[in-house]
Amino acid sequence: QVQLVESGGGLVQAGGSLRLSCAASGSTFSIMTIGWYRQAPGKQRERVAGISSGGSTNYADSVKGRFTISRDNGKNTVYLQMDSLKPEDTAVYYCNAERPTSSGFPVVTWGQGTQVTVSS
Repeated sequence: QVQLVESGGGLVQAGGSLRLSCAASGSTFSIMTIGWYRQAPGKQRERVAGISSGGSTNYADSVKGRFTISRDNGKNTVYLQMDSLKPEDTAVYYCNAERPTSSGFPVVTWGQGTQVTVSS
């Protein structure tokens, strides 16, 4: 069973930066697709960025050009570098791992989340 632990959240002023980390246990990390999601109070959880096992990345329009997702398979860790932060980026950020299986249905795991608060 994969476990995910997020870290790096905190309070930052608008225009500032934070780097979130998502550390995974287990030996199958390199084949997983990892996504970062966020959920603000009263809003639905939304996907912010994702990175495939091959390193392909994708981003929500709201964060393109400001956020960068990367992975270090040697450390079983995915990072989300967040620059030019805005108050509307305030949310709990979660990482999500999808491990492919022979059945065709991936096994999905969520982390516990880390709070990001951007003050104006």
